Amino acid sequence: MPAQPGPPEAPAGTIRYWAAAKAAAGTAEEPYTARTLADALATARRRHEDEPEFARVLARCSFLVDGDPVGTRDHSTVQLAEGGTVEVLPPFAGG
Repeated sequence: MPAQPGPPEAPAGTIRYWAAAKAAAGTAEEPYTARTLADALATARRRHEDEPEFARVLARCSFLVDGDPVGTRDHSTVQLAEGGTVEVLPPFAGG
């Protein structure tokens, strides 16, 4: 009896941090393996749990997924693609 195929692997891509998010993460970018933006951000929070400022900054950020603004969409509904990019943008001063 052939084995049932498991669920497909979650897509892998890159999270890029800018400005205060980059400082809080201690890196400019890191990989993700996740199906949704919510999953990728949850993994990032766990990865940086020793840096409490990271979670505070992340809570104020806006996000672009493959160049498209996420806006107010529920992060669990934002699908990620293989080879995709999540941009993490903290609020910027000025205008």
